[in-house]
Amino acid sequence: MAKRKHNRKIYSVRNLPQQIWRILCYIIKFPFTKISNGAYQKNKKKRGIFFILKFFIFGFLFFIFGFLFLFLYYAKDLPRPEKFVEKELAQSTKIFDRTGNVLLYEIYGEEKRTWVSLEKIPDHLKKAIIATEDANFYRHFGVDLKGIVRAVLTNLEIKKFAYGGSTIPQQLIRSSFLNLQKTAERKLREVILTLELERRYSKDQILEWYLNQIPFGRNAYGVEAASYAYFQKSVVEISLAQAATLAAFIKAPSYYSAENNFPELLGRKNYVLARMVSEGFIGPEEAENAKKEEITFVKVSQPIKAPHFTLYVRNYLIERYGEEELKRKGFKVYTTLDWDLQELAEETIKGGAANNRKYGVYNAALAAISPKTGEVLSLVGSADWYATSSEPKGCQSQKNCLFEPKFDIATLGKRQPGSAFKPFVYATAFKKGYSDKTVVVDEETNFGSPSHPYVPQNYDGLFRGPVTLRQALAQSLNVPSVKVLANLAGIEDSIKTAQDFGITTLTKPPSFYGLPLVLGGGEVNLLELISAYGVFATEGLRSRPVFILKIIDPEGNIIEENEKVPQRVLDKEIARLIGSVLSDNEARAPVFGQRSPLYFDNYQVAVKTGTTQDYKDAWTVGYTPSIVVGVWAGNNDNSPPKTKKPGVYSAGQIWRKFIDEVLPIIKEP
Repeated sequence: MAKRKHNRKIYSVRNLPQQIWRILCYIIKFPFTKISNGAYQKNKKKRGIFFILKFFIFGFLFFIFGFLFLFLYYAKDLPRPEKFVEKELAQSTKIFDRTGNVLLYEIYGEEKRTWVSLEKIPDHLKKAIIATEDANFYRHFGVDLKGIVRAVLTNLEIKKFAYGGSTIPQQLIRSSFLNLQKTAERKLREVILTLELERRYSKDQILEWYLNQIPFGRNAYGVEAASYAYFQKSVVEISLAQAATLAAFIKAPSYYSAENNFPELLGRKNYVLARMVSEGFIGPEEAENAKKEEITFVKVSQPIKAPHFTLYVRNYLIERYGEEELKRKGFKVYTTLDWDLQELAEETIKGGAANNRKYGVYNAALAAISPKTGEVLSLVGSADWYATSSEPKGCQSQKNCLFEPKFDIATLGKRQPGSAFKPFVYATAFKKGYSDKTVVVDEETNFGSPSHPYVPQNYDGLFRGPVTLRQALAQSLNVPSVKVLANLAGIEDSIKTAQDFGITTLTKPPSFYGLPLVLGGGEVNLLELISAYGVFATEGLRSRPVFILKIIDPEGNIIEENEKVPQRVLDKEIARLIGSVLSDNEARAPVFGQRSPLYFDNYQVAVKTGTTQDYKDAWTVGYTPSIVVGVWAGNNDNSPPKTKKPGVYSAGQIWRKFIDEVLPIIKEP
């Protein structure tokens, strides 16, 4: 009776939840219950229903417990989703021009990446990627069941595990924590971690991570790096057509980034636009206009702009911060380079060097700075950095090379400056109380001894008798200049003046240089020389050469900034006097002529040329209060030219062409 009473309670409709639980317990217990033969026959129909119900419940429970077991088994070794927040994604360091609009170079490891927040990413790019990669992104819980079913059916049809129906969160998990093997085990691990990711973070946060992490080819990871890699612009500036192109890369970045697969990429881009239309993100007319827009990529063949300048900056950064730090910290380096001036300088040097080959002069370099700040505005260290060492002919060996494109003459070369050194000697004499009206005699003079004579000559072989220091400097007369050094300025004090102005290469004792110092007997490099001339341009203030304006980290914090204060190293009146002499065309005319390349109709430009013995090195350095420009021309192996021409020809012509273009766009104070 008790047992029958118990059975009646099982089928009672009262207290239904408890009764369902008891039914489940009974079903589980049912196979182990003794039933008499009569009862078995009587309840045969009921037993069949119970058997079917038991089968489905057992199957359901087996699936639930099996899934939980697999979840716990695979989840125990999975990385936590919090690692997206904890880990530091490697971001490349970018070197820009002074505006931040021109990327000169990127220092990166295996991945080029620059983080950009979701709100800065254009809406049309987000929609292009969502429409193509995961149309239900904002509607599913991390896993798109419809997509999975569709993928399973496709895999069954092709009889291999090729499609996974992955959502954006799944792709993010796979690229961050898992491998790319298409196995059921990896897929299960991916699903487990995706569900946990969706539970912890918002959709927008997941999308931001995804857009900053996915690969696009050309070693670019994330949309900002990809935009620079293909379009040389920030992602905030890209058009709808360019956004669709970036979205097209995601499916197969290595395949679509190959140049010979460009037609397939454009087809994929049009597919992206069609998906955007079908999802209601854009209208058909917008899509058609975007399809017609021409897509062009920046070339990969020249990964560095302003190479000599940029490599100088790169070497400084590596020395200060370390290469590994630069590969992952994501610094933005804003340099002093004026890209418009740099392009002009490279074009001018390349053309001028080609023209100078008729003289047997194969290389040239140019540097330009702002004298007030010391900022290097342009720097070209050779005639053509991208040329091979055998262009032109003449490189029979490393020691006999007329033109070495990669070597930076402007910052690393040490060459004799010829008469370009004279202003420092005259400034030293002026510091000692002499003036531009002081007279010296231009006559043949032996400054040595009868047994060891030193008898310098003027360029034209003539002597002019008594001349003022203004005439001697303006006409670059050698004999009077040696007298100024020997009798008025002094060798040691002249070297001290040059060193105060920033010349660091005169490290030998004064006796090593002797009187030929004033004629360029000590070696200098181009950048230091024009920086020293900057002291005259700023009326006596010295600013060291500066290549970097500021460096900021990904959070916008300034970690380095140029805050150098100019130092007075020369009296203002003396600096003005040097500038007056070097811009005096009347005083210069007896040697250079009234209409020489050094004469200007509408501008006051102070300029000095220099030519070394045997004409091996040719120089021209000139300045206004706003810019100093210097040009060197010669051969890397220090061989003399075929035609003996002073610096006003080979270097002066290049200098004049560049300065003519620059003066109208450089603002005077």
